Amino acid sequence: MCSRSDYGLCYLSLRTSIGLWTAFLCLLLVATDASSLVCYITRFTEEAFASLICIIFIYESLQKLVHLGKQYPINMHNQLDNLTFYTCRCSPPANASMEILHQRSKTNATSENIRWEELSVKECKEFGGVFEGSACGPLGPFVPDVLFWSVILFFTTFFLSSFLKQFKTKRFFPTKVRSTISDFAVFLTITVMVLLDYLVGVPSPKLHVPDRFQPTSSSRGWLISPLGTNPWWTLLAAAVPALLCTILIFMDQQITAVIVNRKENKLKKGCGYHLDLLIVAVMLGVCSIMGLPWFVAATVLSISHVNSLKLESGCAAPGEQPKFLGIREQRVTGFMIFFLMGCSVFMTSALKLIPMPVLYGVFLYMGVSSLKGIQLFDRIKLFCMPAKHQSDLIYLRYVPLWKVHVFTCVQLTCLIVLWVIKASAAAVVFPMMVLALVFIRKLLDFCFTKRELSWLDDLIPESKKKKEDDKKKREKEDAERMMEEVEEDAPYDISFPIQSLKGRADPSEVNISDEMSKSGIWRSMNCDSGRALKRCSSQEKLPSVQISVENEDGRRVVDAETSL
Repeated sequence: MCSRSDYGLCYLSLRTSIGLWTAFLCLLLVATDASSLVCYITRFTEEAFASLICIIFIYESLQKLVHLGKQYPINMHNQLDNLTFYTCRCSPPANASMEILHQRSKTNATSENIRWEELSVKECKEFGGVFEGSACGPLGPFVPDVLFWSVILFFTTFFLSSFLKQFKTKRFFPTKVRSTISDFAVFLTITVMVLLDYLVGVPSPKLHVPDRFQPTSSSRGWLISPLGTNPWWTLLAAAVPALLCTILIFMDQQITAVIVNRKENKLKKGCGYHLDLLIVAVMLGVCSIMGLPWFVAATVLSISHVNSLKLESGCAAPGEQPKFLGIREQRVTGFMIFFLMGCSVFMTSALKLIPMPVLYGVFLYMGVSSLKGIQLFDRIKLFCMPAKHQSDLIYLRYVPLWKVHVFTCVQLTCLIVLWVIKASAAAVVFPMMVLALVFIRKLLDFCFTKRELSWLDDLIPESKKKKEDDKKKREKEDAERMMEEVEEDAPYDISFPIQSLKGRADPSEVNISDEMSKSGIWRSMNCDSGRALKRCSSQEKLPSVQISVENEDGRRVVDAETSL
């Protein structure tokens, strides 16, 4: 029913208990409005976590390729004249393990009645045989063609995916064709590489897909008991690892959601952090009971999905990059992705043809392509770049370069610590380190000014920021309403009485105001002038000069005295 761990506990049952506790704690976070804490997850935390996931994709893909070299070894000390003498044969082991003896007992086989020299490579490994000969490696015969062909498939997949993704900027074919090729770059690459592998005929390792839709182990059913054969106290003790698991799932889910909902993506529809966490909690419980992997928002896959839905301007000046317009916000692609994933169980015959190096190349492409939108790696390039060759980055205009380097070093140190903890035996505290990134970012307030952090990172909101935002919003609405009322009111005219101006006795002195009031042009201007804002009875009887005040765009001003 389940495999026993080193502590004598049933793994699947213990995992089910932890999963149910985690689902309960996630529901508790939804009920207590804990998703509002995502405002403290700034770019500093986002980029450190996203960079870690991208590096994991890159590292794991390269590690899998290196592992193929152990499965299909090559002889690095060949002597060409002695190739005809090279042999590799299967021999009985000196000391067989208990597992091998148990395997032999199923077929009533012993070391004496097994014809070792006639066994295939697979059968020799099953019976615990030892490979001997000049053409043998530690794990089997030397197979040079498979490793070299796997390396070719791996890197060709990566470069072809990158080339096809950028195909829409090329000069060939109409725009619609280029866009279609760019959107289906990975799918076209996998199709081309599968056909190439089939035509060449080298026995590269293929994707292993089960033939029947059933649980992996025949000793377990579709549902897993939370207790199983474990002691009763494991149901309560599972709450401790579930707490760490909840922190990791909450941070993983919300960081990915924050990255997708960035202002740079120009999304128009609102975000649903609470609803997303609720769905994750429900699926955690279902997957735990059925013994399935836990599902949470995948950072690299989400970034790749967003990048594939980008909208850019159709026409641009020669030599200029197309302008980013936004994201195609719809549910079709997300629905079809998981629908096709479900239908893949009926396509096992086709999936078996996909070489594993091709999938490793796709993982490498996903990891590398997701690094392009991370500002951390743009700032890392500044360490080795002279000032005159640096790009016109907005934060370099307002923040000294040495402070940019300090901020980058702190973030890079956190990334290295995350990697070391994950790869060591202390991986159990990895969720706490992810949470600690938020507090490390808070400590940077003592080293940088708010203005500098506003360019390098998002400012962490203060406790009263919501009230201040509401106040600013109300003031803005009041100002807009006042401007609308001013535009509807009558024009503001200012009248200056000139009746009291008297001429001088000296005829050589000319009173310009008096002379202008007598001219015909001035009288016609007085007749055609607009209505006055407010006139007293004494002013109406006096000749006056009317001055109409307005802006350059034709709108009347609010404060006529100041504008004048």
